[in-house]
Formats: sequence, C-alpha cells, structure tokens
Amino acid sequence: MTAAPDLPIDKVAPAREAVPEYEPELRGRAERATVFAFVFIPLIALAASVPFFWGWGLSLVDITIATAFYLVSGLGITVGFHRHFTHGSFRANRPLRIALAVAGSLAIEGSVIKWVADHRRHHKYADAEGDPHSPWRFGDDWKSVAKGLYYAHMAWLYLDDKKTSPRRFAPDLLKDKDIVLVSRLFGPLVLFSLLAPAVIGGLVTMSWWGAVTAFFWASLVRVALLHHVTWSINSICHTIGEENFEVRDRSRNVWWLAIPSFGESWHNLHHADPTCARHGVLKGQIDISARVIWIFEKLGWATKVRWPNKERLAAKRVTV
Repeated sequence: MTAAPDLPIDKVAPAREAVPEYEPELRGRAERATVFAFVFIPLIALAASVPFFWGWGLSLVDITIATAFYLVSGLGITVGFHRHFTHGSFRANRPLRIALAVAGSLAIEGSVIKWVADHRRHHKYADAEGDPHSPWRFGDDWKSVAKGLYYAHMAWLYLDDKKTSPRRFAPDLLKDKDIVLVSRLFGPLVLFSLLAPAVIGGLVTMSWWGAVTAFFWASLVRVALLHHVTWSINSICHTIGEENFEVRDRSRNVWWLAIPSFGESWHNLHHADPTCARHGVLKGQIDISARVIWIFEKLGWATKVRWPNKERLAAKRVTV
C-alpha cells in the first residue's frame, strides 16, 4: 500500500490534557457487565427470533434483500459519510461521491451534511465538554457509565441541547451543490430505503405476504440493526476494548464489532489518526471498508488515498 503523507491528527482537534486513567479492576468489571447487558441481551433476542420465524414470516428472499440493503447503506455510512466526507481519507470522482452520499442516506441516520457536522464536532471535543455523545459525561462509576452508555448510544440524538452548526463544522459540504441536493432529498431517500425492500419482496414472491415480510426484515430490522451497530461505535468503543495507539480520549478497539461495522470498531487507531483510510492496521484486524476503498482506488474512482504511514503508526504505538 502507498504510504500517506504525514498529516495532522485531525484538522479540528484542539490540544488538551490527556484523560486520566479510570482503572480499578472492580470498576472495569462493572463496565463490562453493563455493556454486556446493554448490547448482548437484545442481540440474543433478535437471533432467537430467526429460527422461530423461519418459514413463517422469514425466508431466504427476506435475508437476501436485507443483506443487500445492509451492505449498501452500511458501507455508504462507513466509506462515504465517515471516511470520505468527514475525514477526507480519499478523493472520490463525482459519480462515486454522489453515490456514496445517496448510499449513506439509505441508512436513515440523518442527511449527509448533518451526519458529517455531528461527527466532526465529536472529534473536536472527543470525550470532553462539547462532545455530543461521550459515554463519560456523567462520571466513572457503573451507574454513571450505564446512563452514559444509553446517552452516547442513542439518547443524545434527541437530548443534546447544543445543536451542531453545519456552517461551522461542514462549510465545505454546504458549498457542494451535489451534496446539498442529496441532503435536501433525504426525505424521499428514507421512503425509498423503507419501501424498496417491500416492493422487491412482493415482486420476487408475487405476493402481498412477501412484501410484508420483506418490509419487516429488510426495512425495519435492517435499519434498526445498522443503527445500533453505528451507535455502538459512539458508546461501546468509547467504554471498553483495547488501546493499541496513544490517544487523548477513551476510544478503544472492539474486535467483535469489526465485521458488522465494516471495520469501524478499530476505533482507537481512528482517533489516533482520523484521516487514515484504514482503521484496522494491525495483524488480523479485518477492515472491510478499507478493502472497498482499495477497490475504488484500483478502478480509478478514488485517488489520493491516505493509507497508513508506518513511521507515524510506530510513533503512536502503545508499548506494554
């Protein structure tokens, strides 16, 4: 891979004191137990429902449609909204740029301009005053962590009283006529994301029941699952996991989220080097989004990709 130029950690990150460690072993166990209850119990319930509904309300057609829409909308968020639009990890030609903005909008996580503005604000104030979704905003004890997890995971979307200014955090996108148009079309794109699976399911099975089940699994369940995976990067990946690289916040790597998040859960490296196109830089760290960017580069659709710089990584590596 081509080495990227030595770039600043983040164009918007201010200098501040390192966050003190919050050690005690007992506290760490309480945090892990809180995260387990918060994440795994709903996922176990969802997994248990699959064999229960198989053949009655769930079919291979539903799974195929849901998987296709999950891939398109999920990669639209990770490759498009996040690595391209927010951090400029690579340059995309105009058709790819528009396609990524549309694909990310299908995830129904907000318009591209709003999403980018919120995430740039997060990086500027990561785990400090001003961060829109830090799980540590209420304190370090387990009750505060539980409350903070819920807030960082989803409650900040409607409880954050400091609305992010696109003029301050995404002025470049406001000048892009293509992206402004895609943002304005967010409502119709939401309808398409929800209704297209039902139409496809109905046409494939030639039945209204096929449309209903496709809508449930490939629209509602798919969107809910993708939302919780994305939100887990804000909550779980700032609470537990490994610190392989030095950062000034509490971003961590969570391996079991790597595949459903397309590599976004290698969050520690991302906060150490936000403009890097690859987040999973260590051996065995699967990063599907980086591979997709690599394919775009080979096709000539993406240029000036900021691949990992060995010297920069070595300088930030945590030594045990």
